[in-house]
Amino acid sequence: MPSVQFRSSDEVDFVVIGSGAAGGVMAKELSTAGFRVVVLEQGPYLKEKDFTHDEIKFMRQGYLTNNHKKQPNTFRKLANEPAVLQPAVGYGRQVGGGTVHFTANYWRFHEVDFEERTRWGGIEGTSIADWPLKYTELEPYYTKAEQEIGISGLAGANPFDPWRSKPYPLPPMPVKSSGVLFDRGAKKLGLHPAPAPVAILSQPYKGRGACMHCGFCEHFGCEVRAKSSTLASVIPVAERTGRCEIRANSYVRSIEVNNSGRVNSVIYFDGTGKEIRQKAKAVVLCANGAETPRLLLLSKSKRFPNGLANNNGMVGRNLMVDTGLLAMGLFDKQLNDYKSIQVTRLLHDFYHSDSKRGFFGGGGIDARFDWYPISFPLEGMPKDVPRWGSDFKKQLAEYFTRTMSLCSHTTCLPVASNTIDLDDVVKDAWGLPATRMTFRNHPDDLKTLKFLLDRQVEILEAAGAKKTWTDTVEEVAFSVHLMGTCRMGTDSKTSVVNADNRAHEVPNLFVVDGSSLVTSGRQQPTATIQALAYRAGERIAMMAKRGELR
Repeated sequence: MPSVQFRSSDEVDFVVIGSGAAGGVMAKELSTAGFRVVVLEQGPYLKEKDFTHDEIKFMRQGYLTNNHKKQPNTFRKLANEPAVLQPAVGYGRQVGGGTVHFTANYWRFHEVDFEERTRWGGIEGTSIADWPLKYTELEPYYTKAEQEIGISGLAGANPFDPWRSKPYPLPPMPVKSSGVLFDRGAKKLGLHPAPAPVAILSQPYKGRGACMHCGFCEHFGCEVRAKSSTLASVIPVAERTGRCEIRANSYVRSIEVNNSGRVNSVIYFDGTGKEIRQKAKAVVLCANGAETPRLLLLSKSKRFPNGLANNNGMVGRNLMVDTGLLAMGLFDKQLNDYKSIQVTRLLHDFYHSDSKRGFFGGGGIDARFDWYPISFPLEGMPKDVPRWGSDFKKQLAEYFTRTMSLCSHTTCLPVASNTIDLDDVVKDAWGLPATRMTFRNHPDDLKTLKFLLDRQVEILEAAGAKKTWTDTVEEVAFSVHLMGTCRMGTDSKTSVVNADNRAHEVPNLFVVDGSSLVTSGRQQPTATIQALAYRAGERIAMMAKRGELR
């Protein structure tokens, strides 16, 4: 049973929509500040007993992610093209959201990410802009997130990292074979590999046990609570206050406003399909970079005929997505890199843009092996390897134990015409318009991908790989990192929320998730999303105590 249950007719202080990276933090911050909070999560409330190593269930059937049969997406490259029915966006769909099954990379954005427009000027074909805050303003909240969530890493090891006020609360995870070889190859080339900061416990922390190195991190929930998901870390704290109710299987269809244009309730379908209206003094929208703009666009009224907080037409624009490619290498000796967490080493030598390259963008590279016994022969092996018979079995045994990958995480430039909006025809299982993604990479995105892919191959060869193969450089048509669609800014004409994540057009509505990001960093947004959530939570609590949200 939940620690507290509110009636839908009760006017709670806050409804938080979504319980992932941002929503879980908001639930904890607001409830510990003394407010009554209802968290609406469209997915189920799973526990450790529900997390197994079933590759079919969790990877192929998407047990922890959005179901594209019930929640279809459509996709097109340009707005004048017809959209086709296909999976376009992926996100975590359970209490804890994507933090339950993510790889657990936990990089901070660098100082440059907040002021690229100033440093580089305009970039043709983009809507690149500076953030309304600097890294210095967010640093204390990065630190708070690391301390409260539980992050393992080594401060000072990465010479390109931004400054920090405290070390990581836990030492780095043990290095794997891929990390050792990555170190070797990168250092031969004069590069600077370092231990990867991860949201996984290297030691027991705050009542949770350390990682047991099972190898099933990415795509899977952690059955020992060593992965620092919001499910394992902050949501239990929120519930223990007796002021936070987590309502799972609650599919929100709209946010309502009163005659003065302030939010006053949220309408959702419960697990039986019954429509329920929850009254609230304020709403914090943390549904992710696709579902957040979709919900705002669904929430039409006389006051907001184009969607809530969208009288300026900015909701859903400037979509930035997950860009990055794999280069794989085969080695003479067994690596057995399927054991333990995915990533233990990374480098940021190419993080910053460089005008000498002739294009804008940069990225990070990490060493990993994120394949499993079924996925690897289907997608991880090179195309010249047999796919059937005794030779296939022999090759699989060699490749699976002797292969490692280098993964790039690169710039995705904001472009105003890249959008999330509502499809004109396709509906979801609840009868609501489906998400439509319109996206085409800026040419510099593809040049950055190619540049990093060449560096990845060079490092593998320097490390001693006897064979390499790579992904193909191509435009993105599916993404799990969904950013920029409700960007923050000081100008209410060109942004959706201000630096406090408060909607310009609706004073008691807040958007706190990847949609508020102004730039993509280098594709590891979780640390920044959670730092913003801690900052927003502190400020929203202060506003509420001053009576500003009624």
